[in-house]
Amino acid sequence: MVPLYHYVAGMLVTLGFGGSIVNFIKADAHTHYSAALLLVAFFVLVIIFWYARVFALRAQDRAIRAEENFRHYILTGKQLPKELTMAQIIGLRFASDEEFPALAKKAVDEKLSQKQIKQEIKNWRADHYRA
Repeated sequence: MVPLYHYVAGMLVTLGFGGSIVNFIKADAHTHYSAALLLVAFFVLVIIFWYARVFALRAQDRAIRAEENFRHYILTGKQLPKELTMAQIIGLRFASDEEFPALAKKAVDEKLSQKQIKQEIKNWRADHYRA
């Protein structure tokens, strides 16, 4: 979590959007146009704020998929099973090299959720770089 982005900016965008709605509702004939523009501007800001986070997470998910696929290939000589979902792969990234291949197979065979995969991990490998 980045406090300035997640808390401060998020709160200010939310408050600004809410305030622009109130301003739009209470606008009279003379201020209706500017109130509408302010509402549209804050709506666009909410969209930008939301997608800035979503796009960063998607890029990280792609990097995690490539990294874990490569790690699996190094450890087993095979790519990750195609049946693994992105959520499962994200959960597997915390497994140590010793338990990773077996846990990947178990995740496919038993259709384990990300949470179940994390609970199965004995030797946790932290990821301090996800933003």
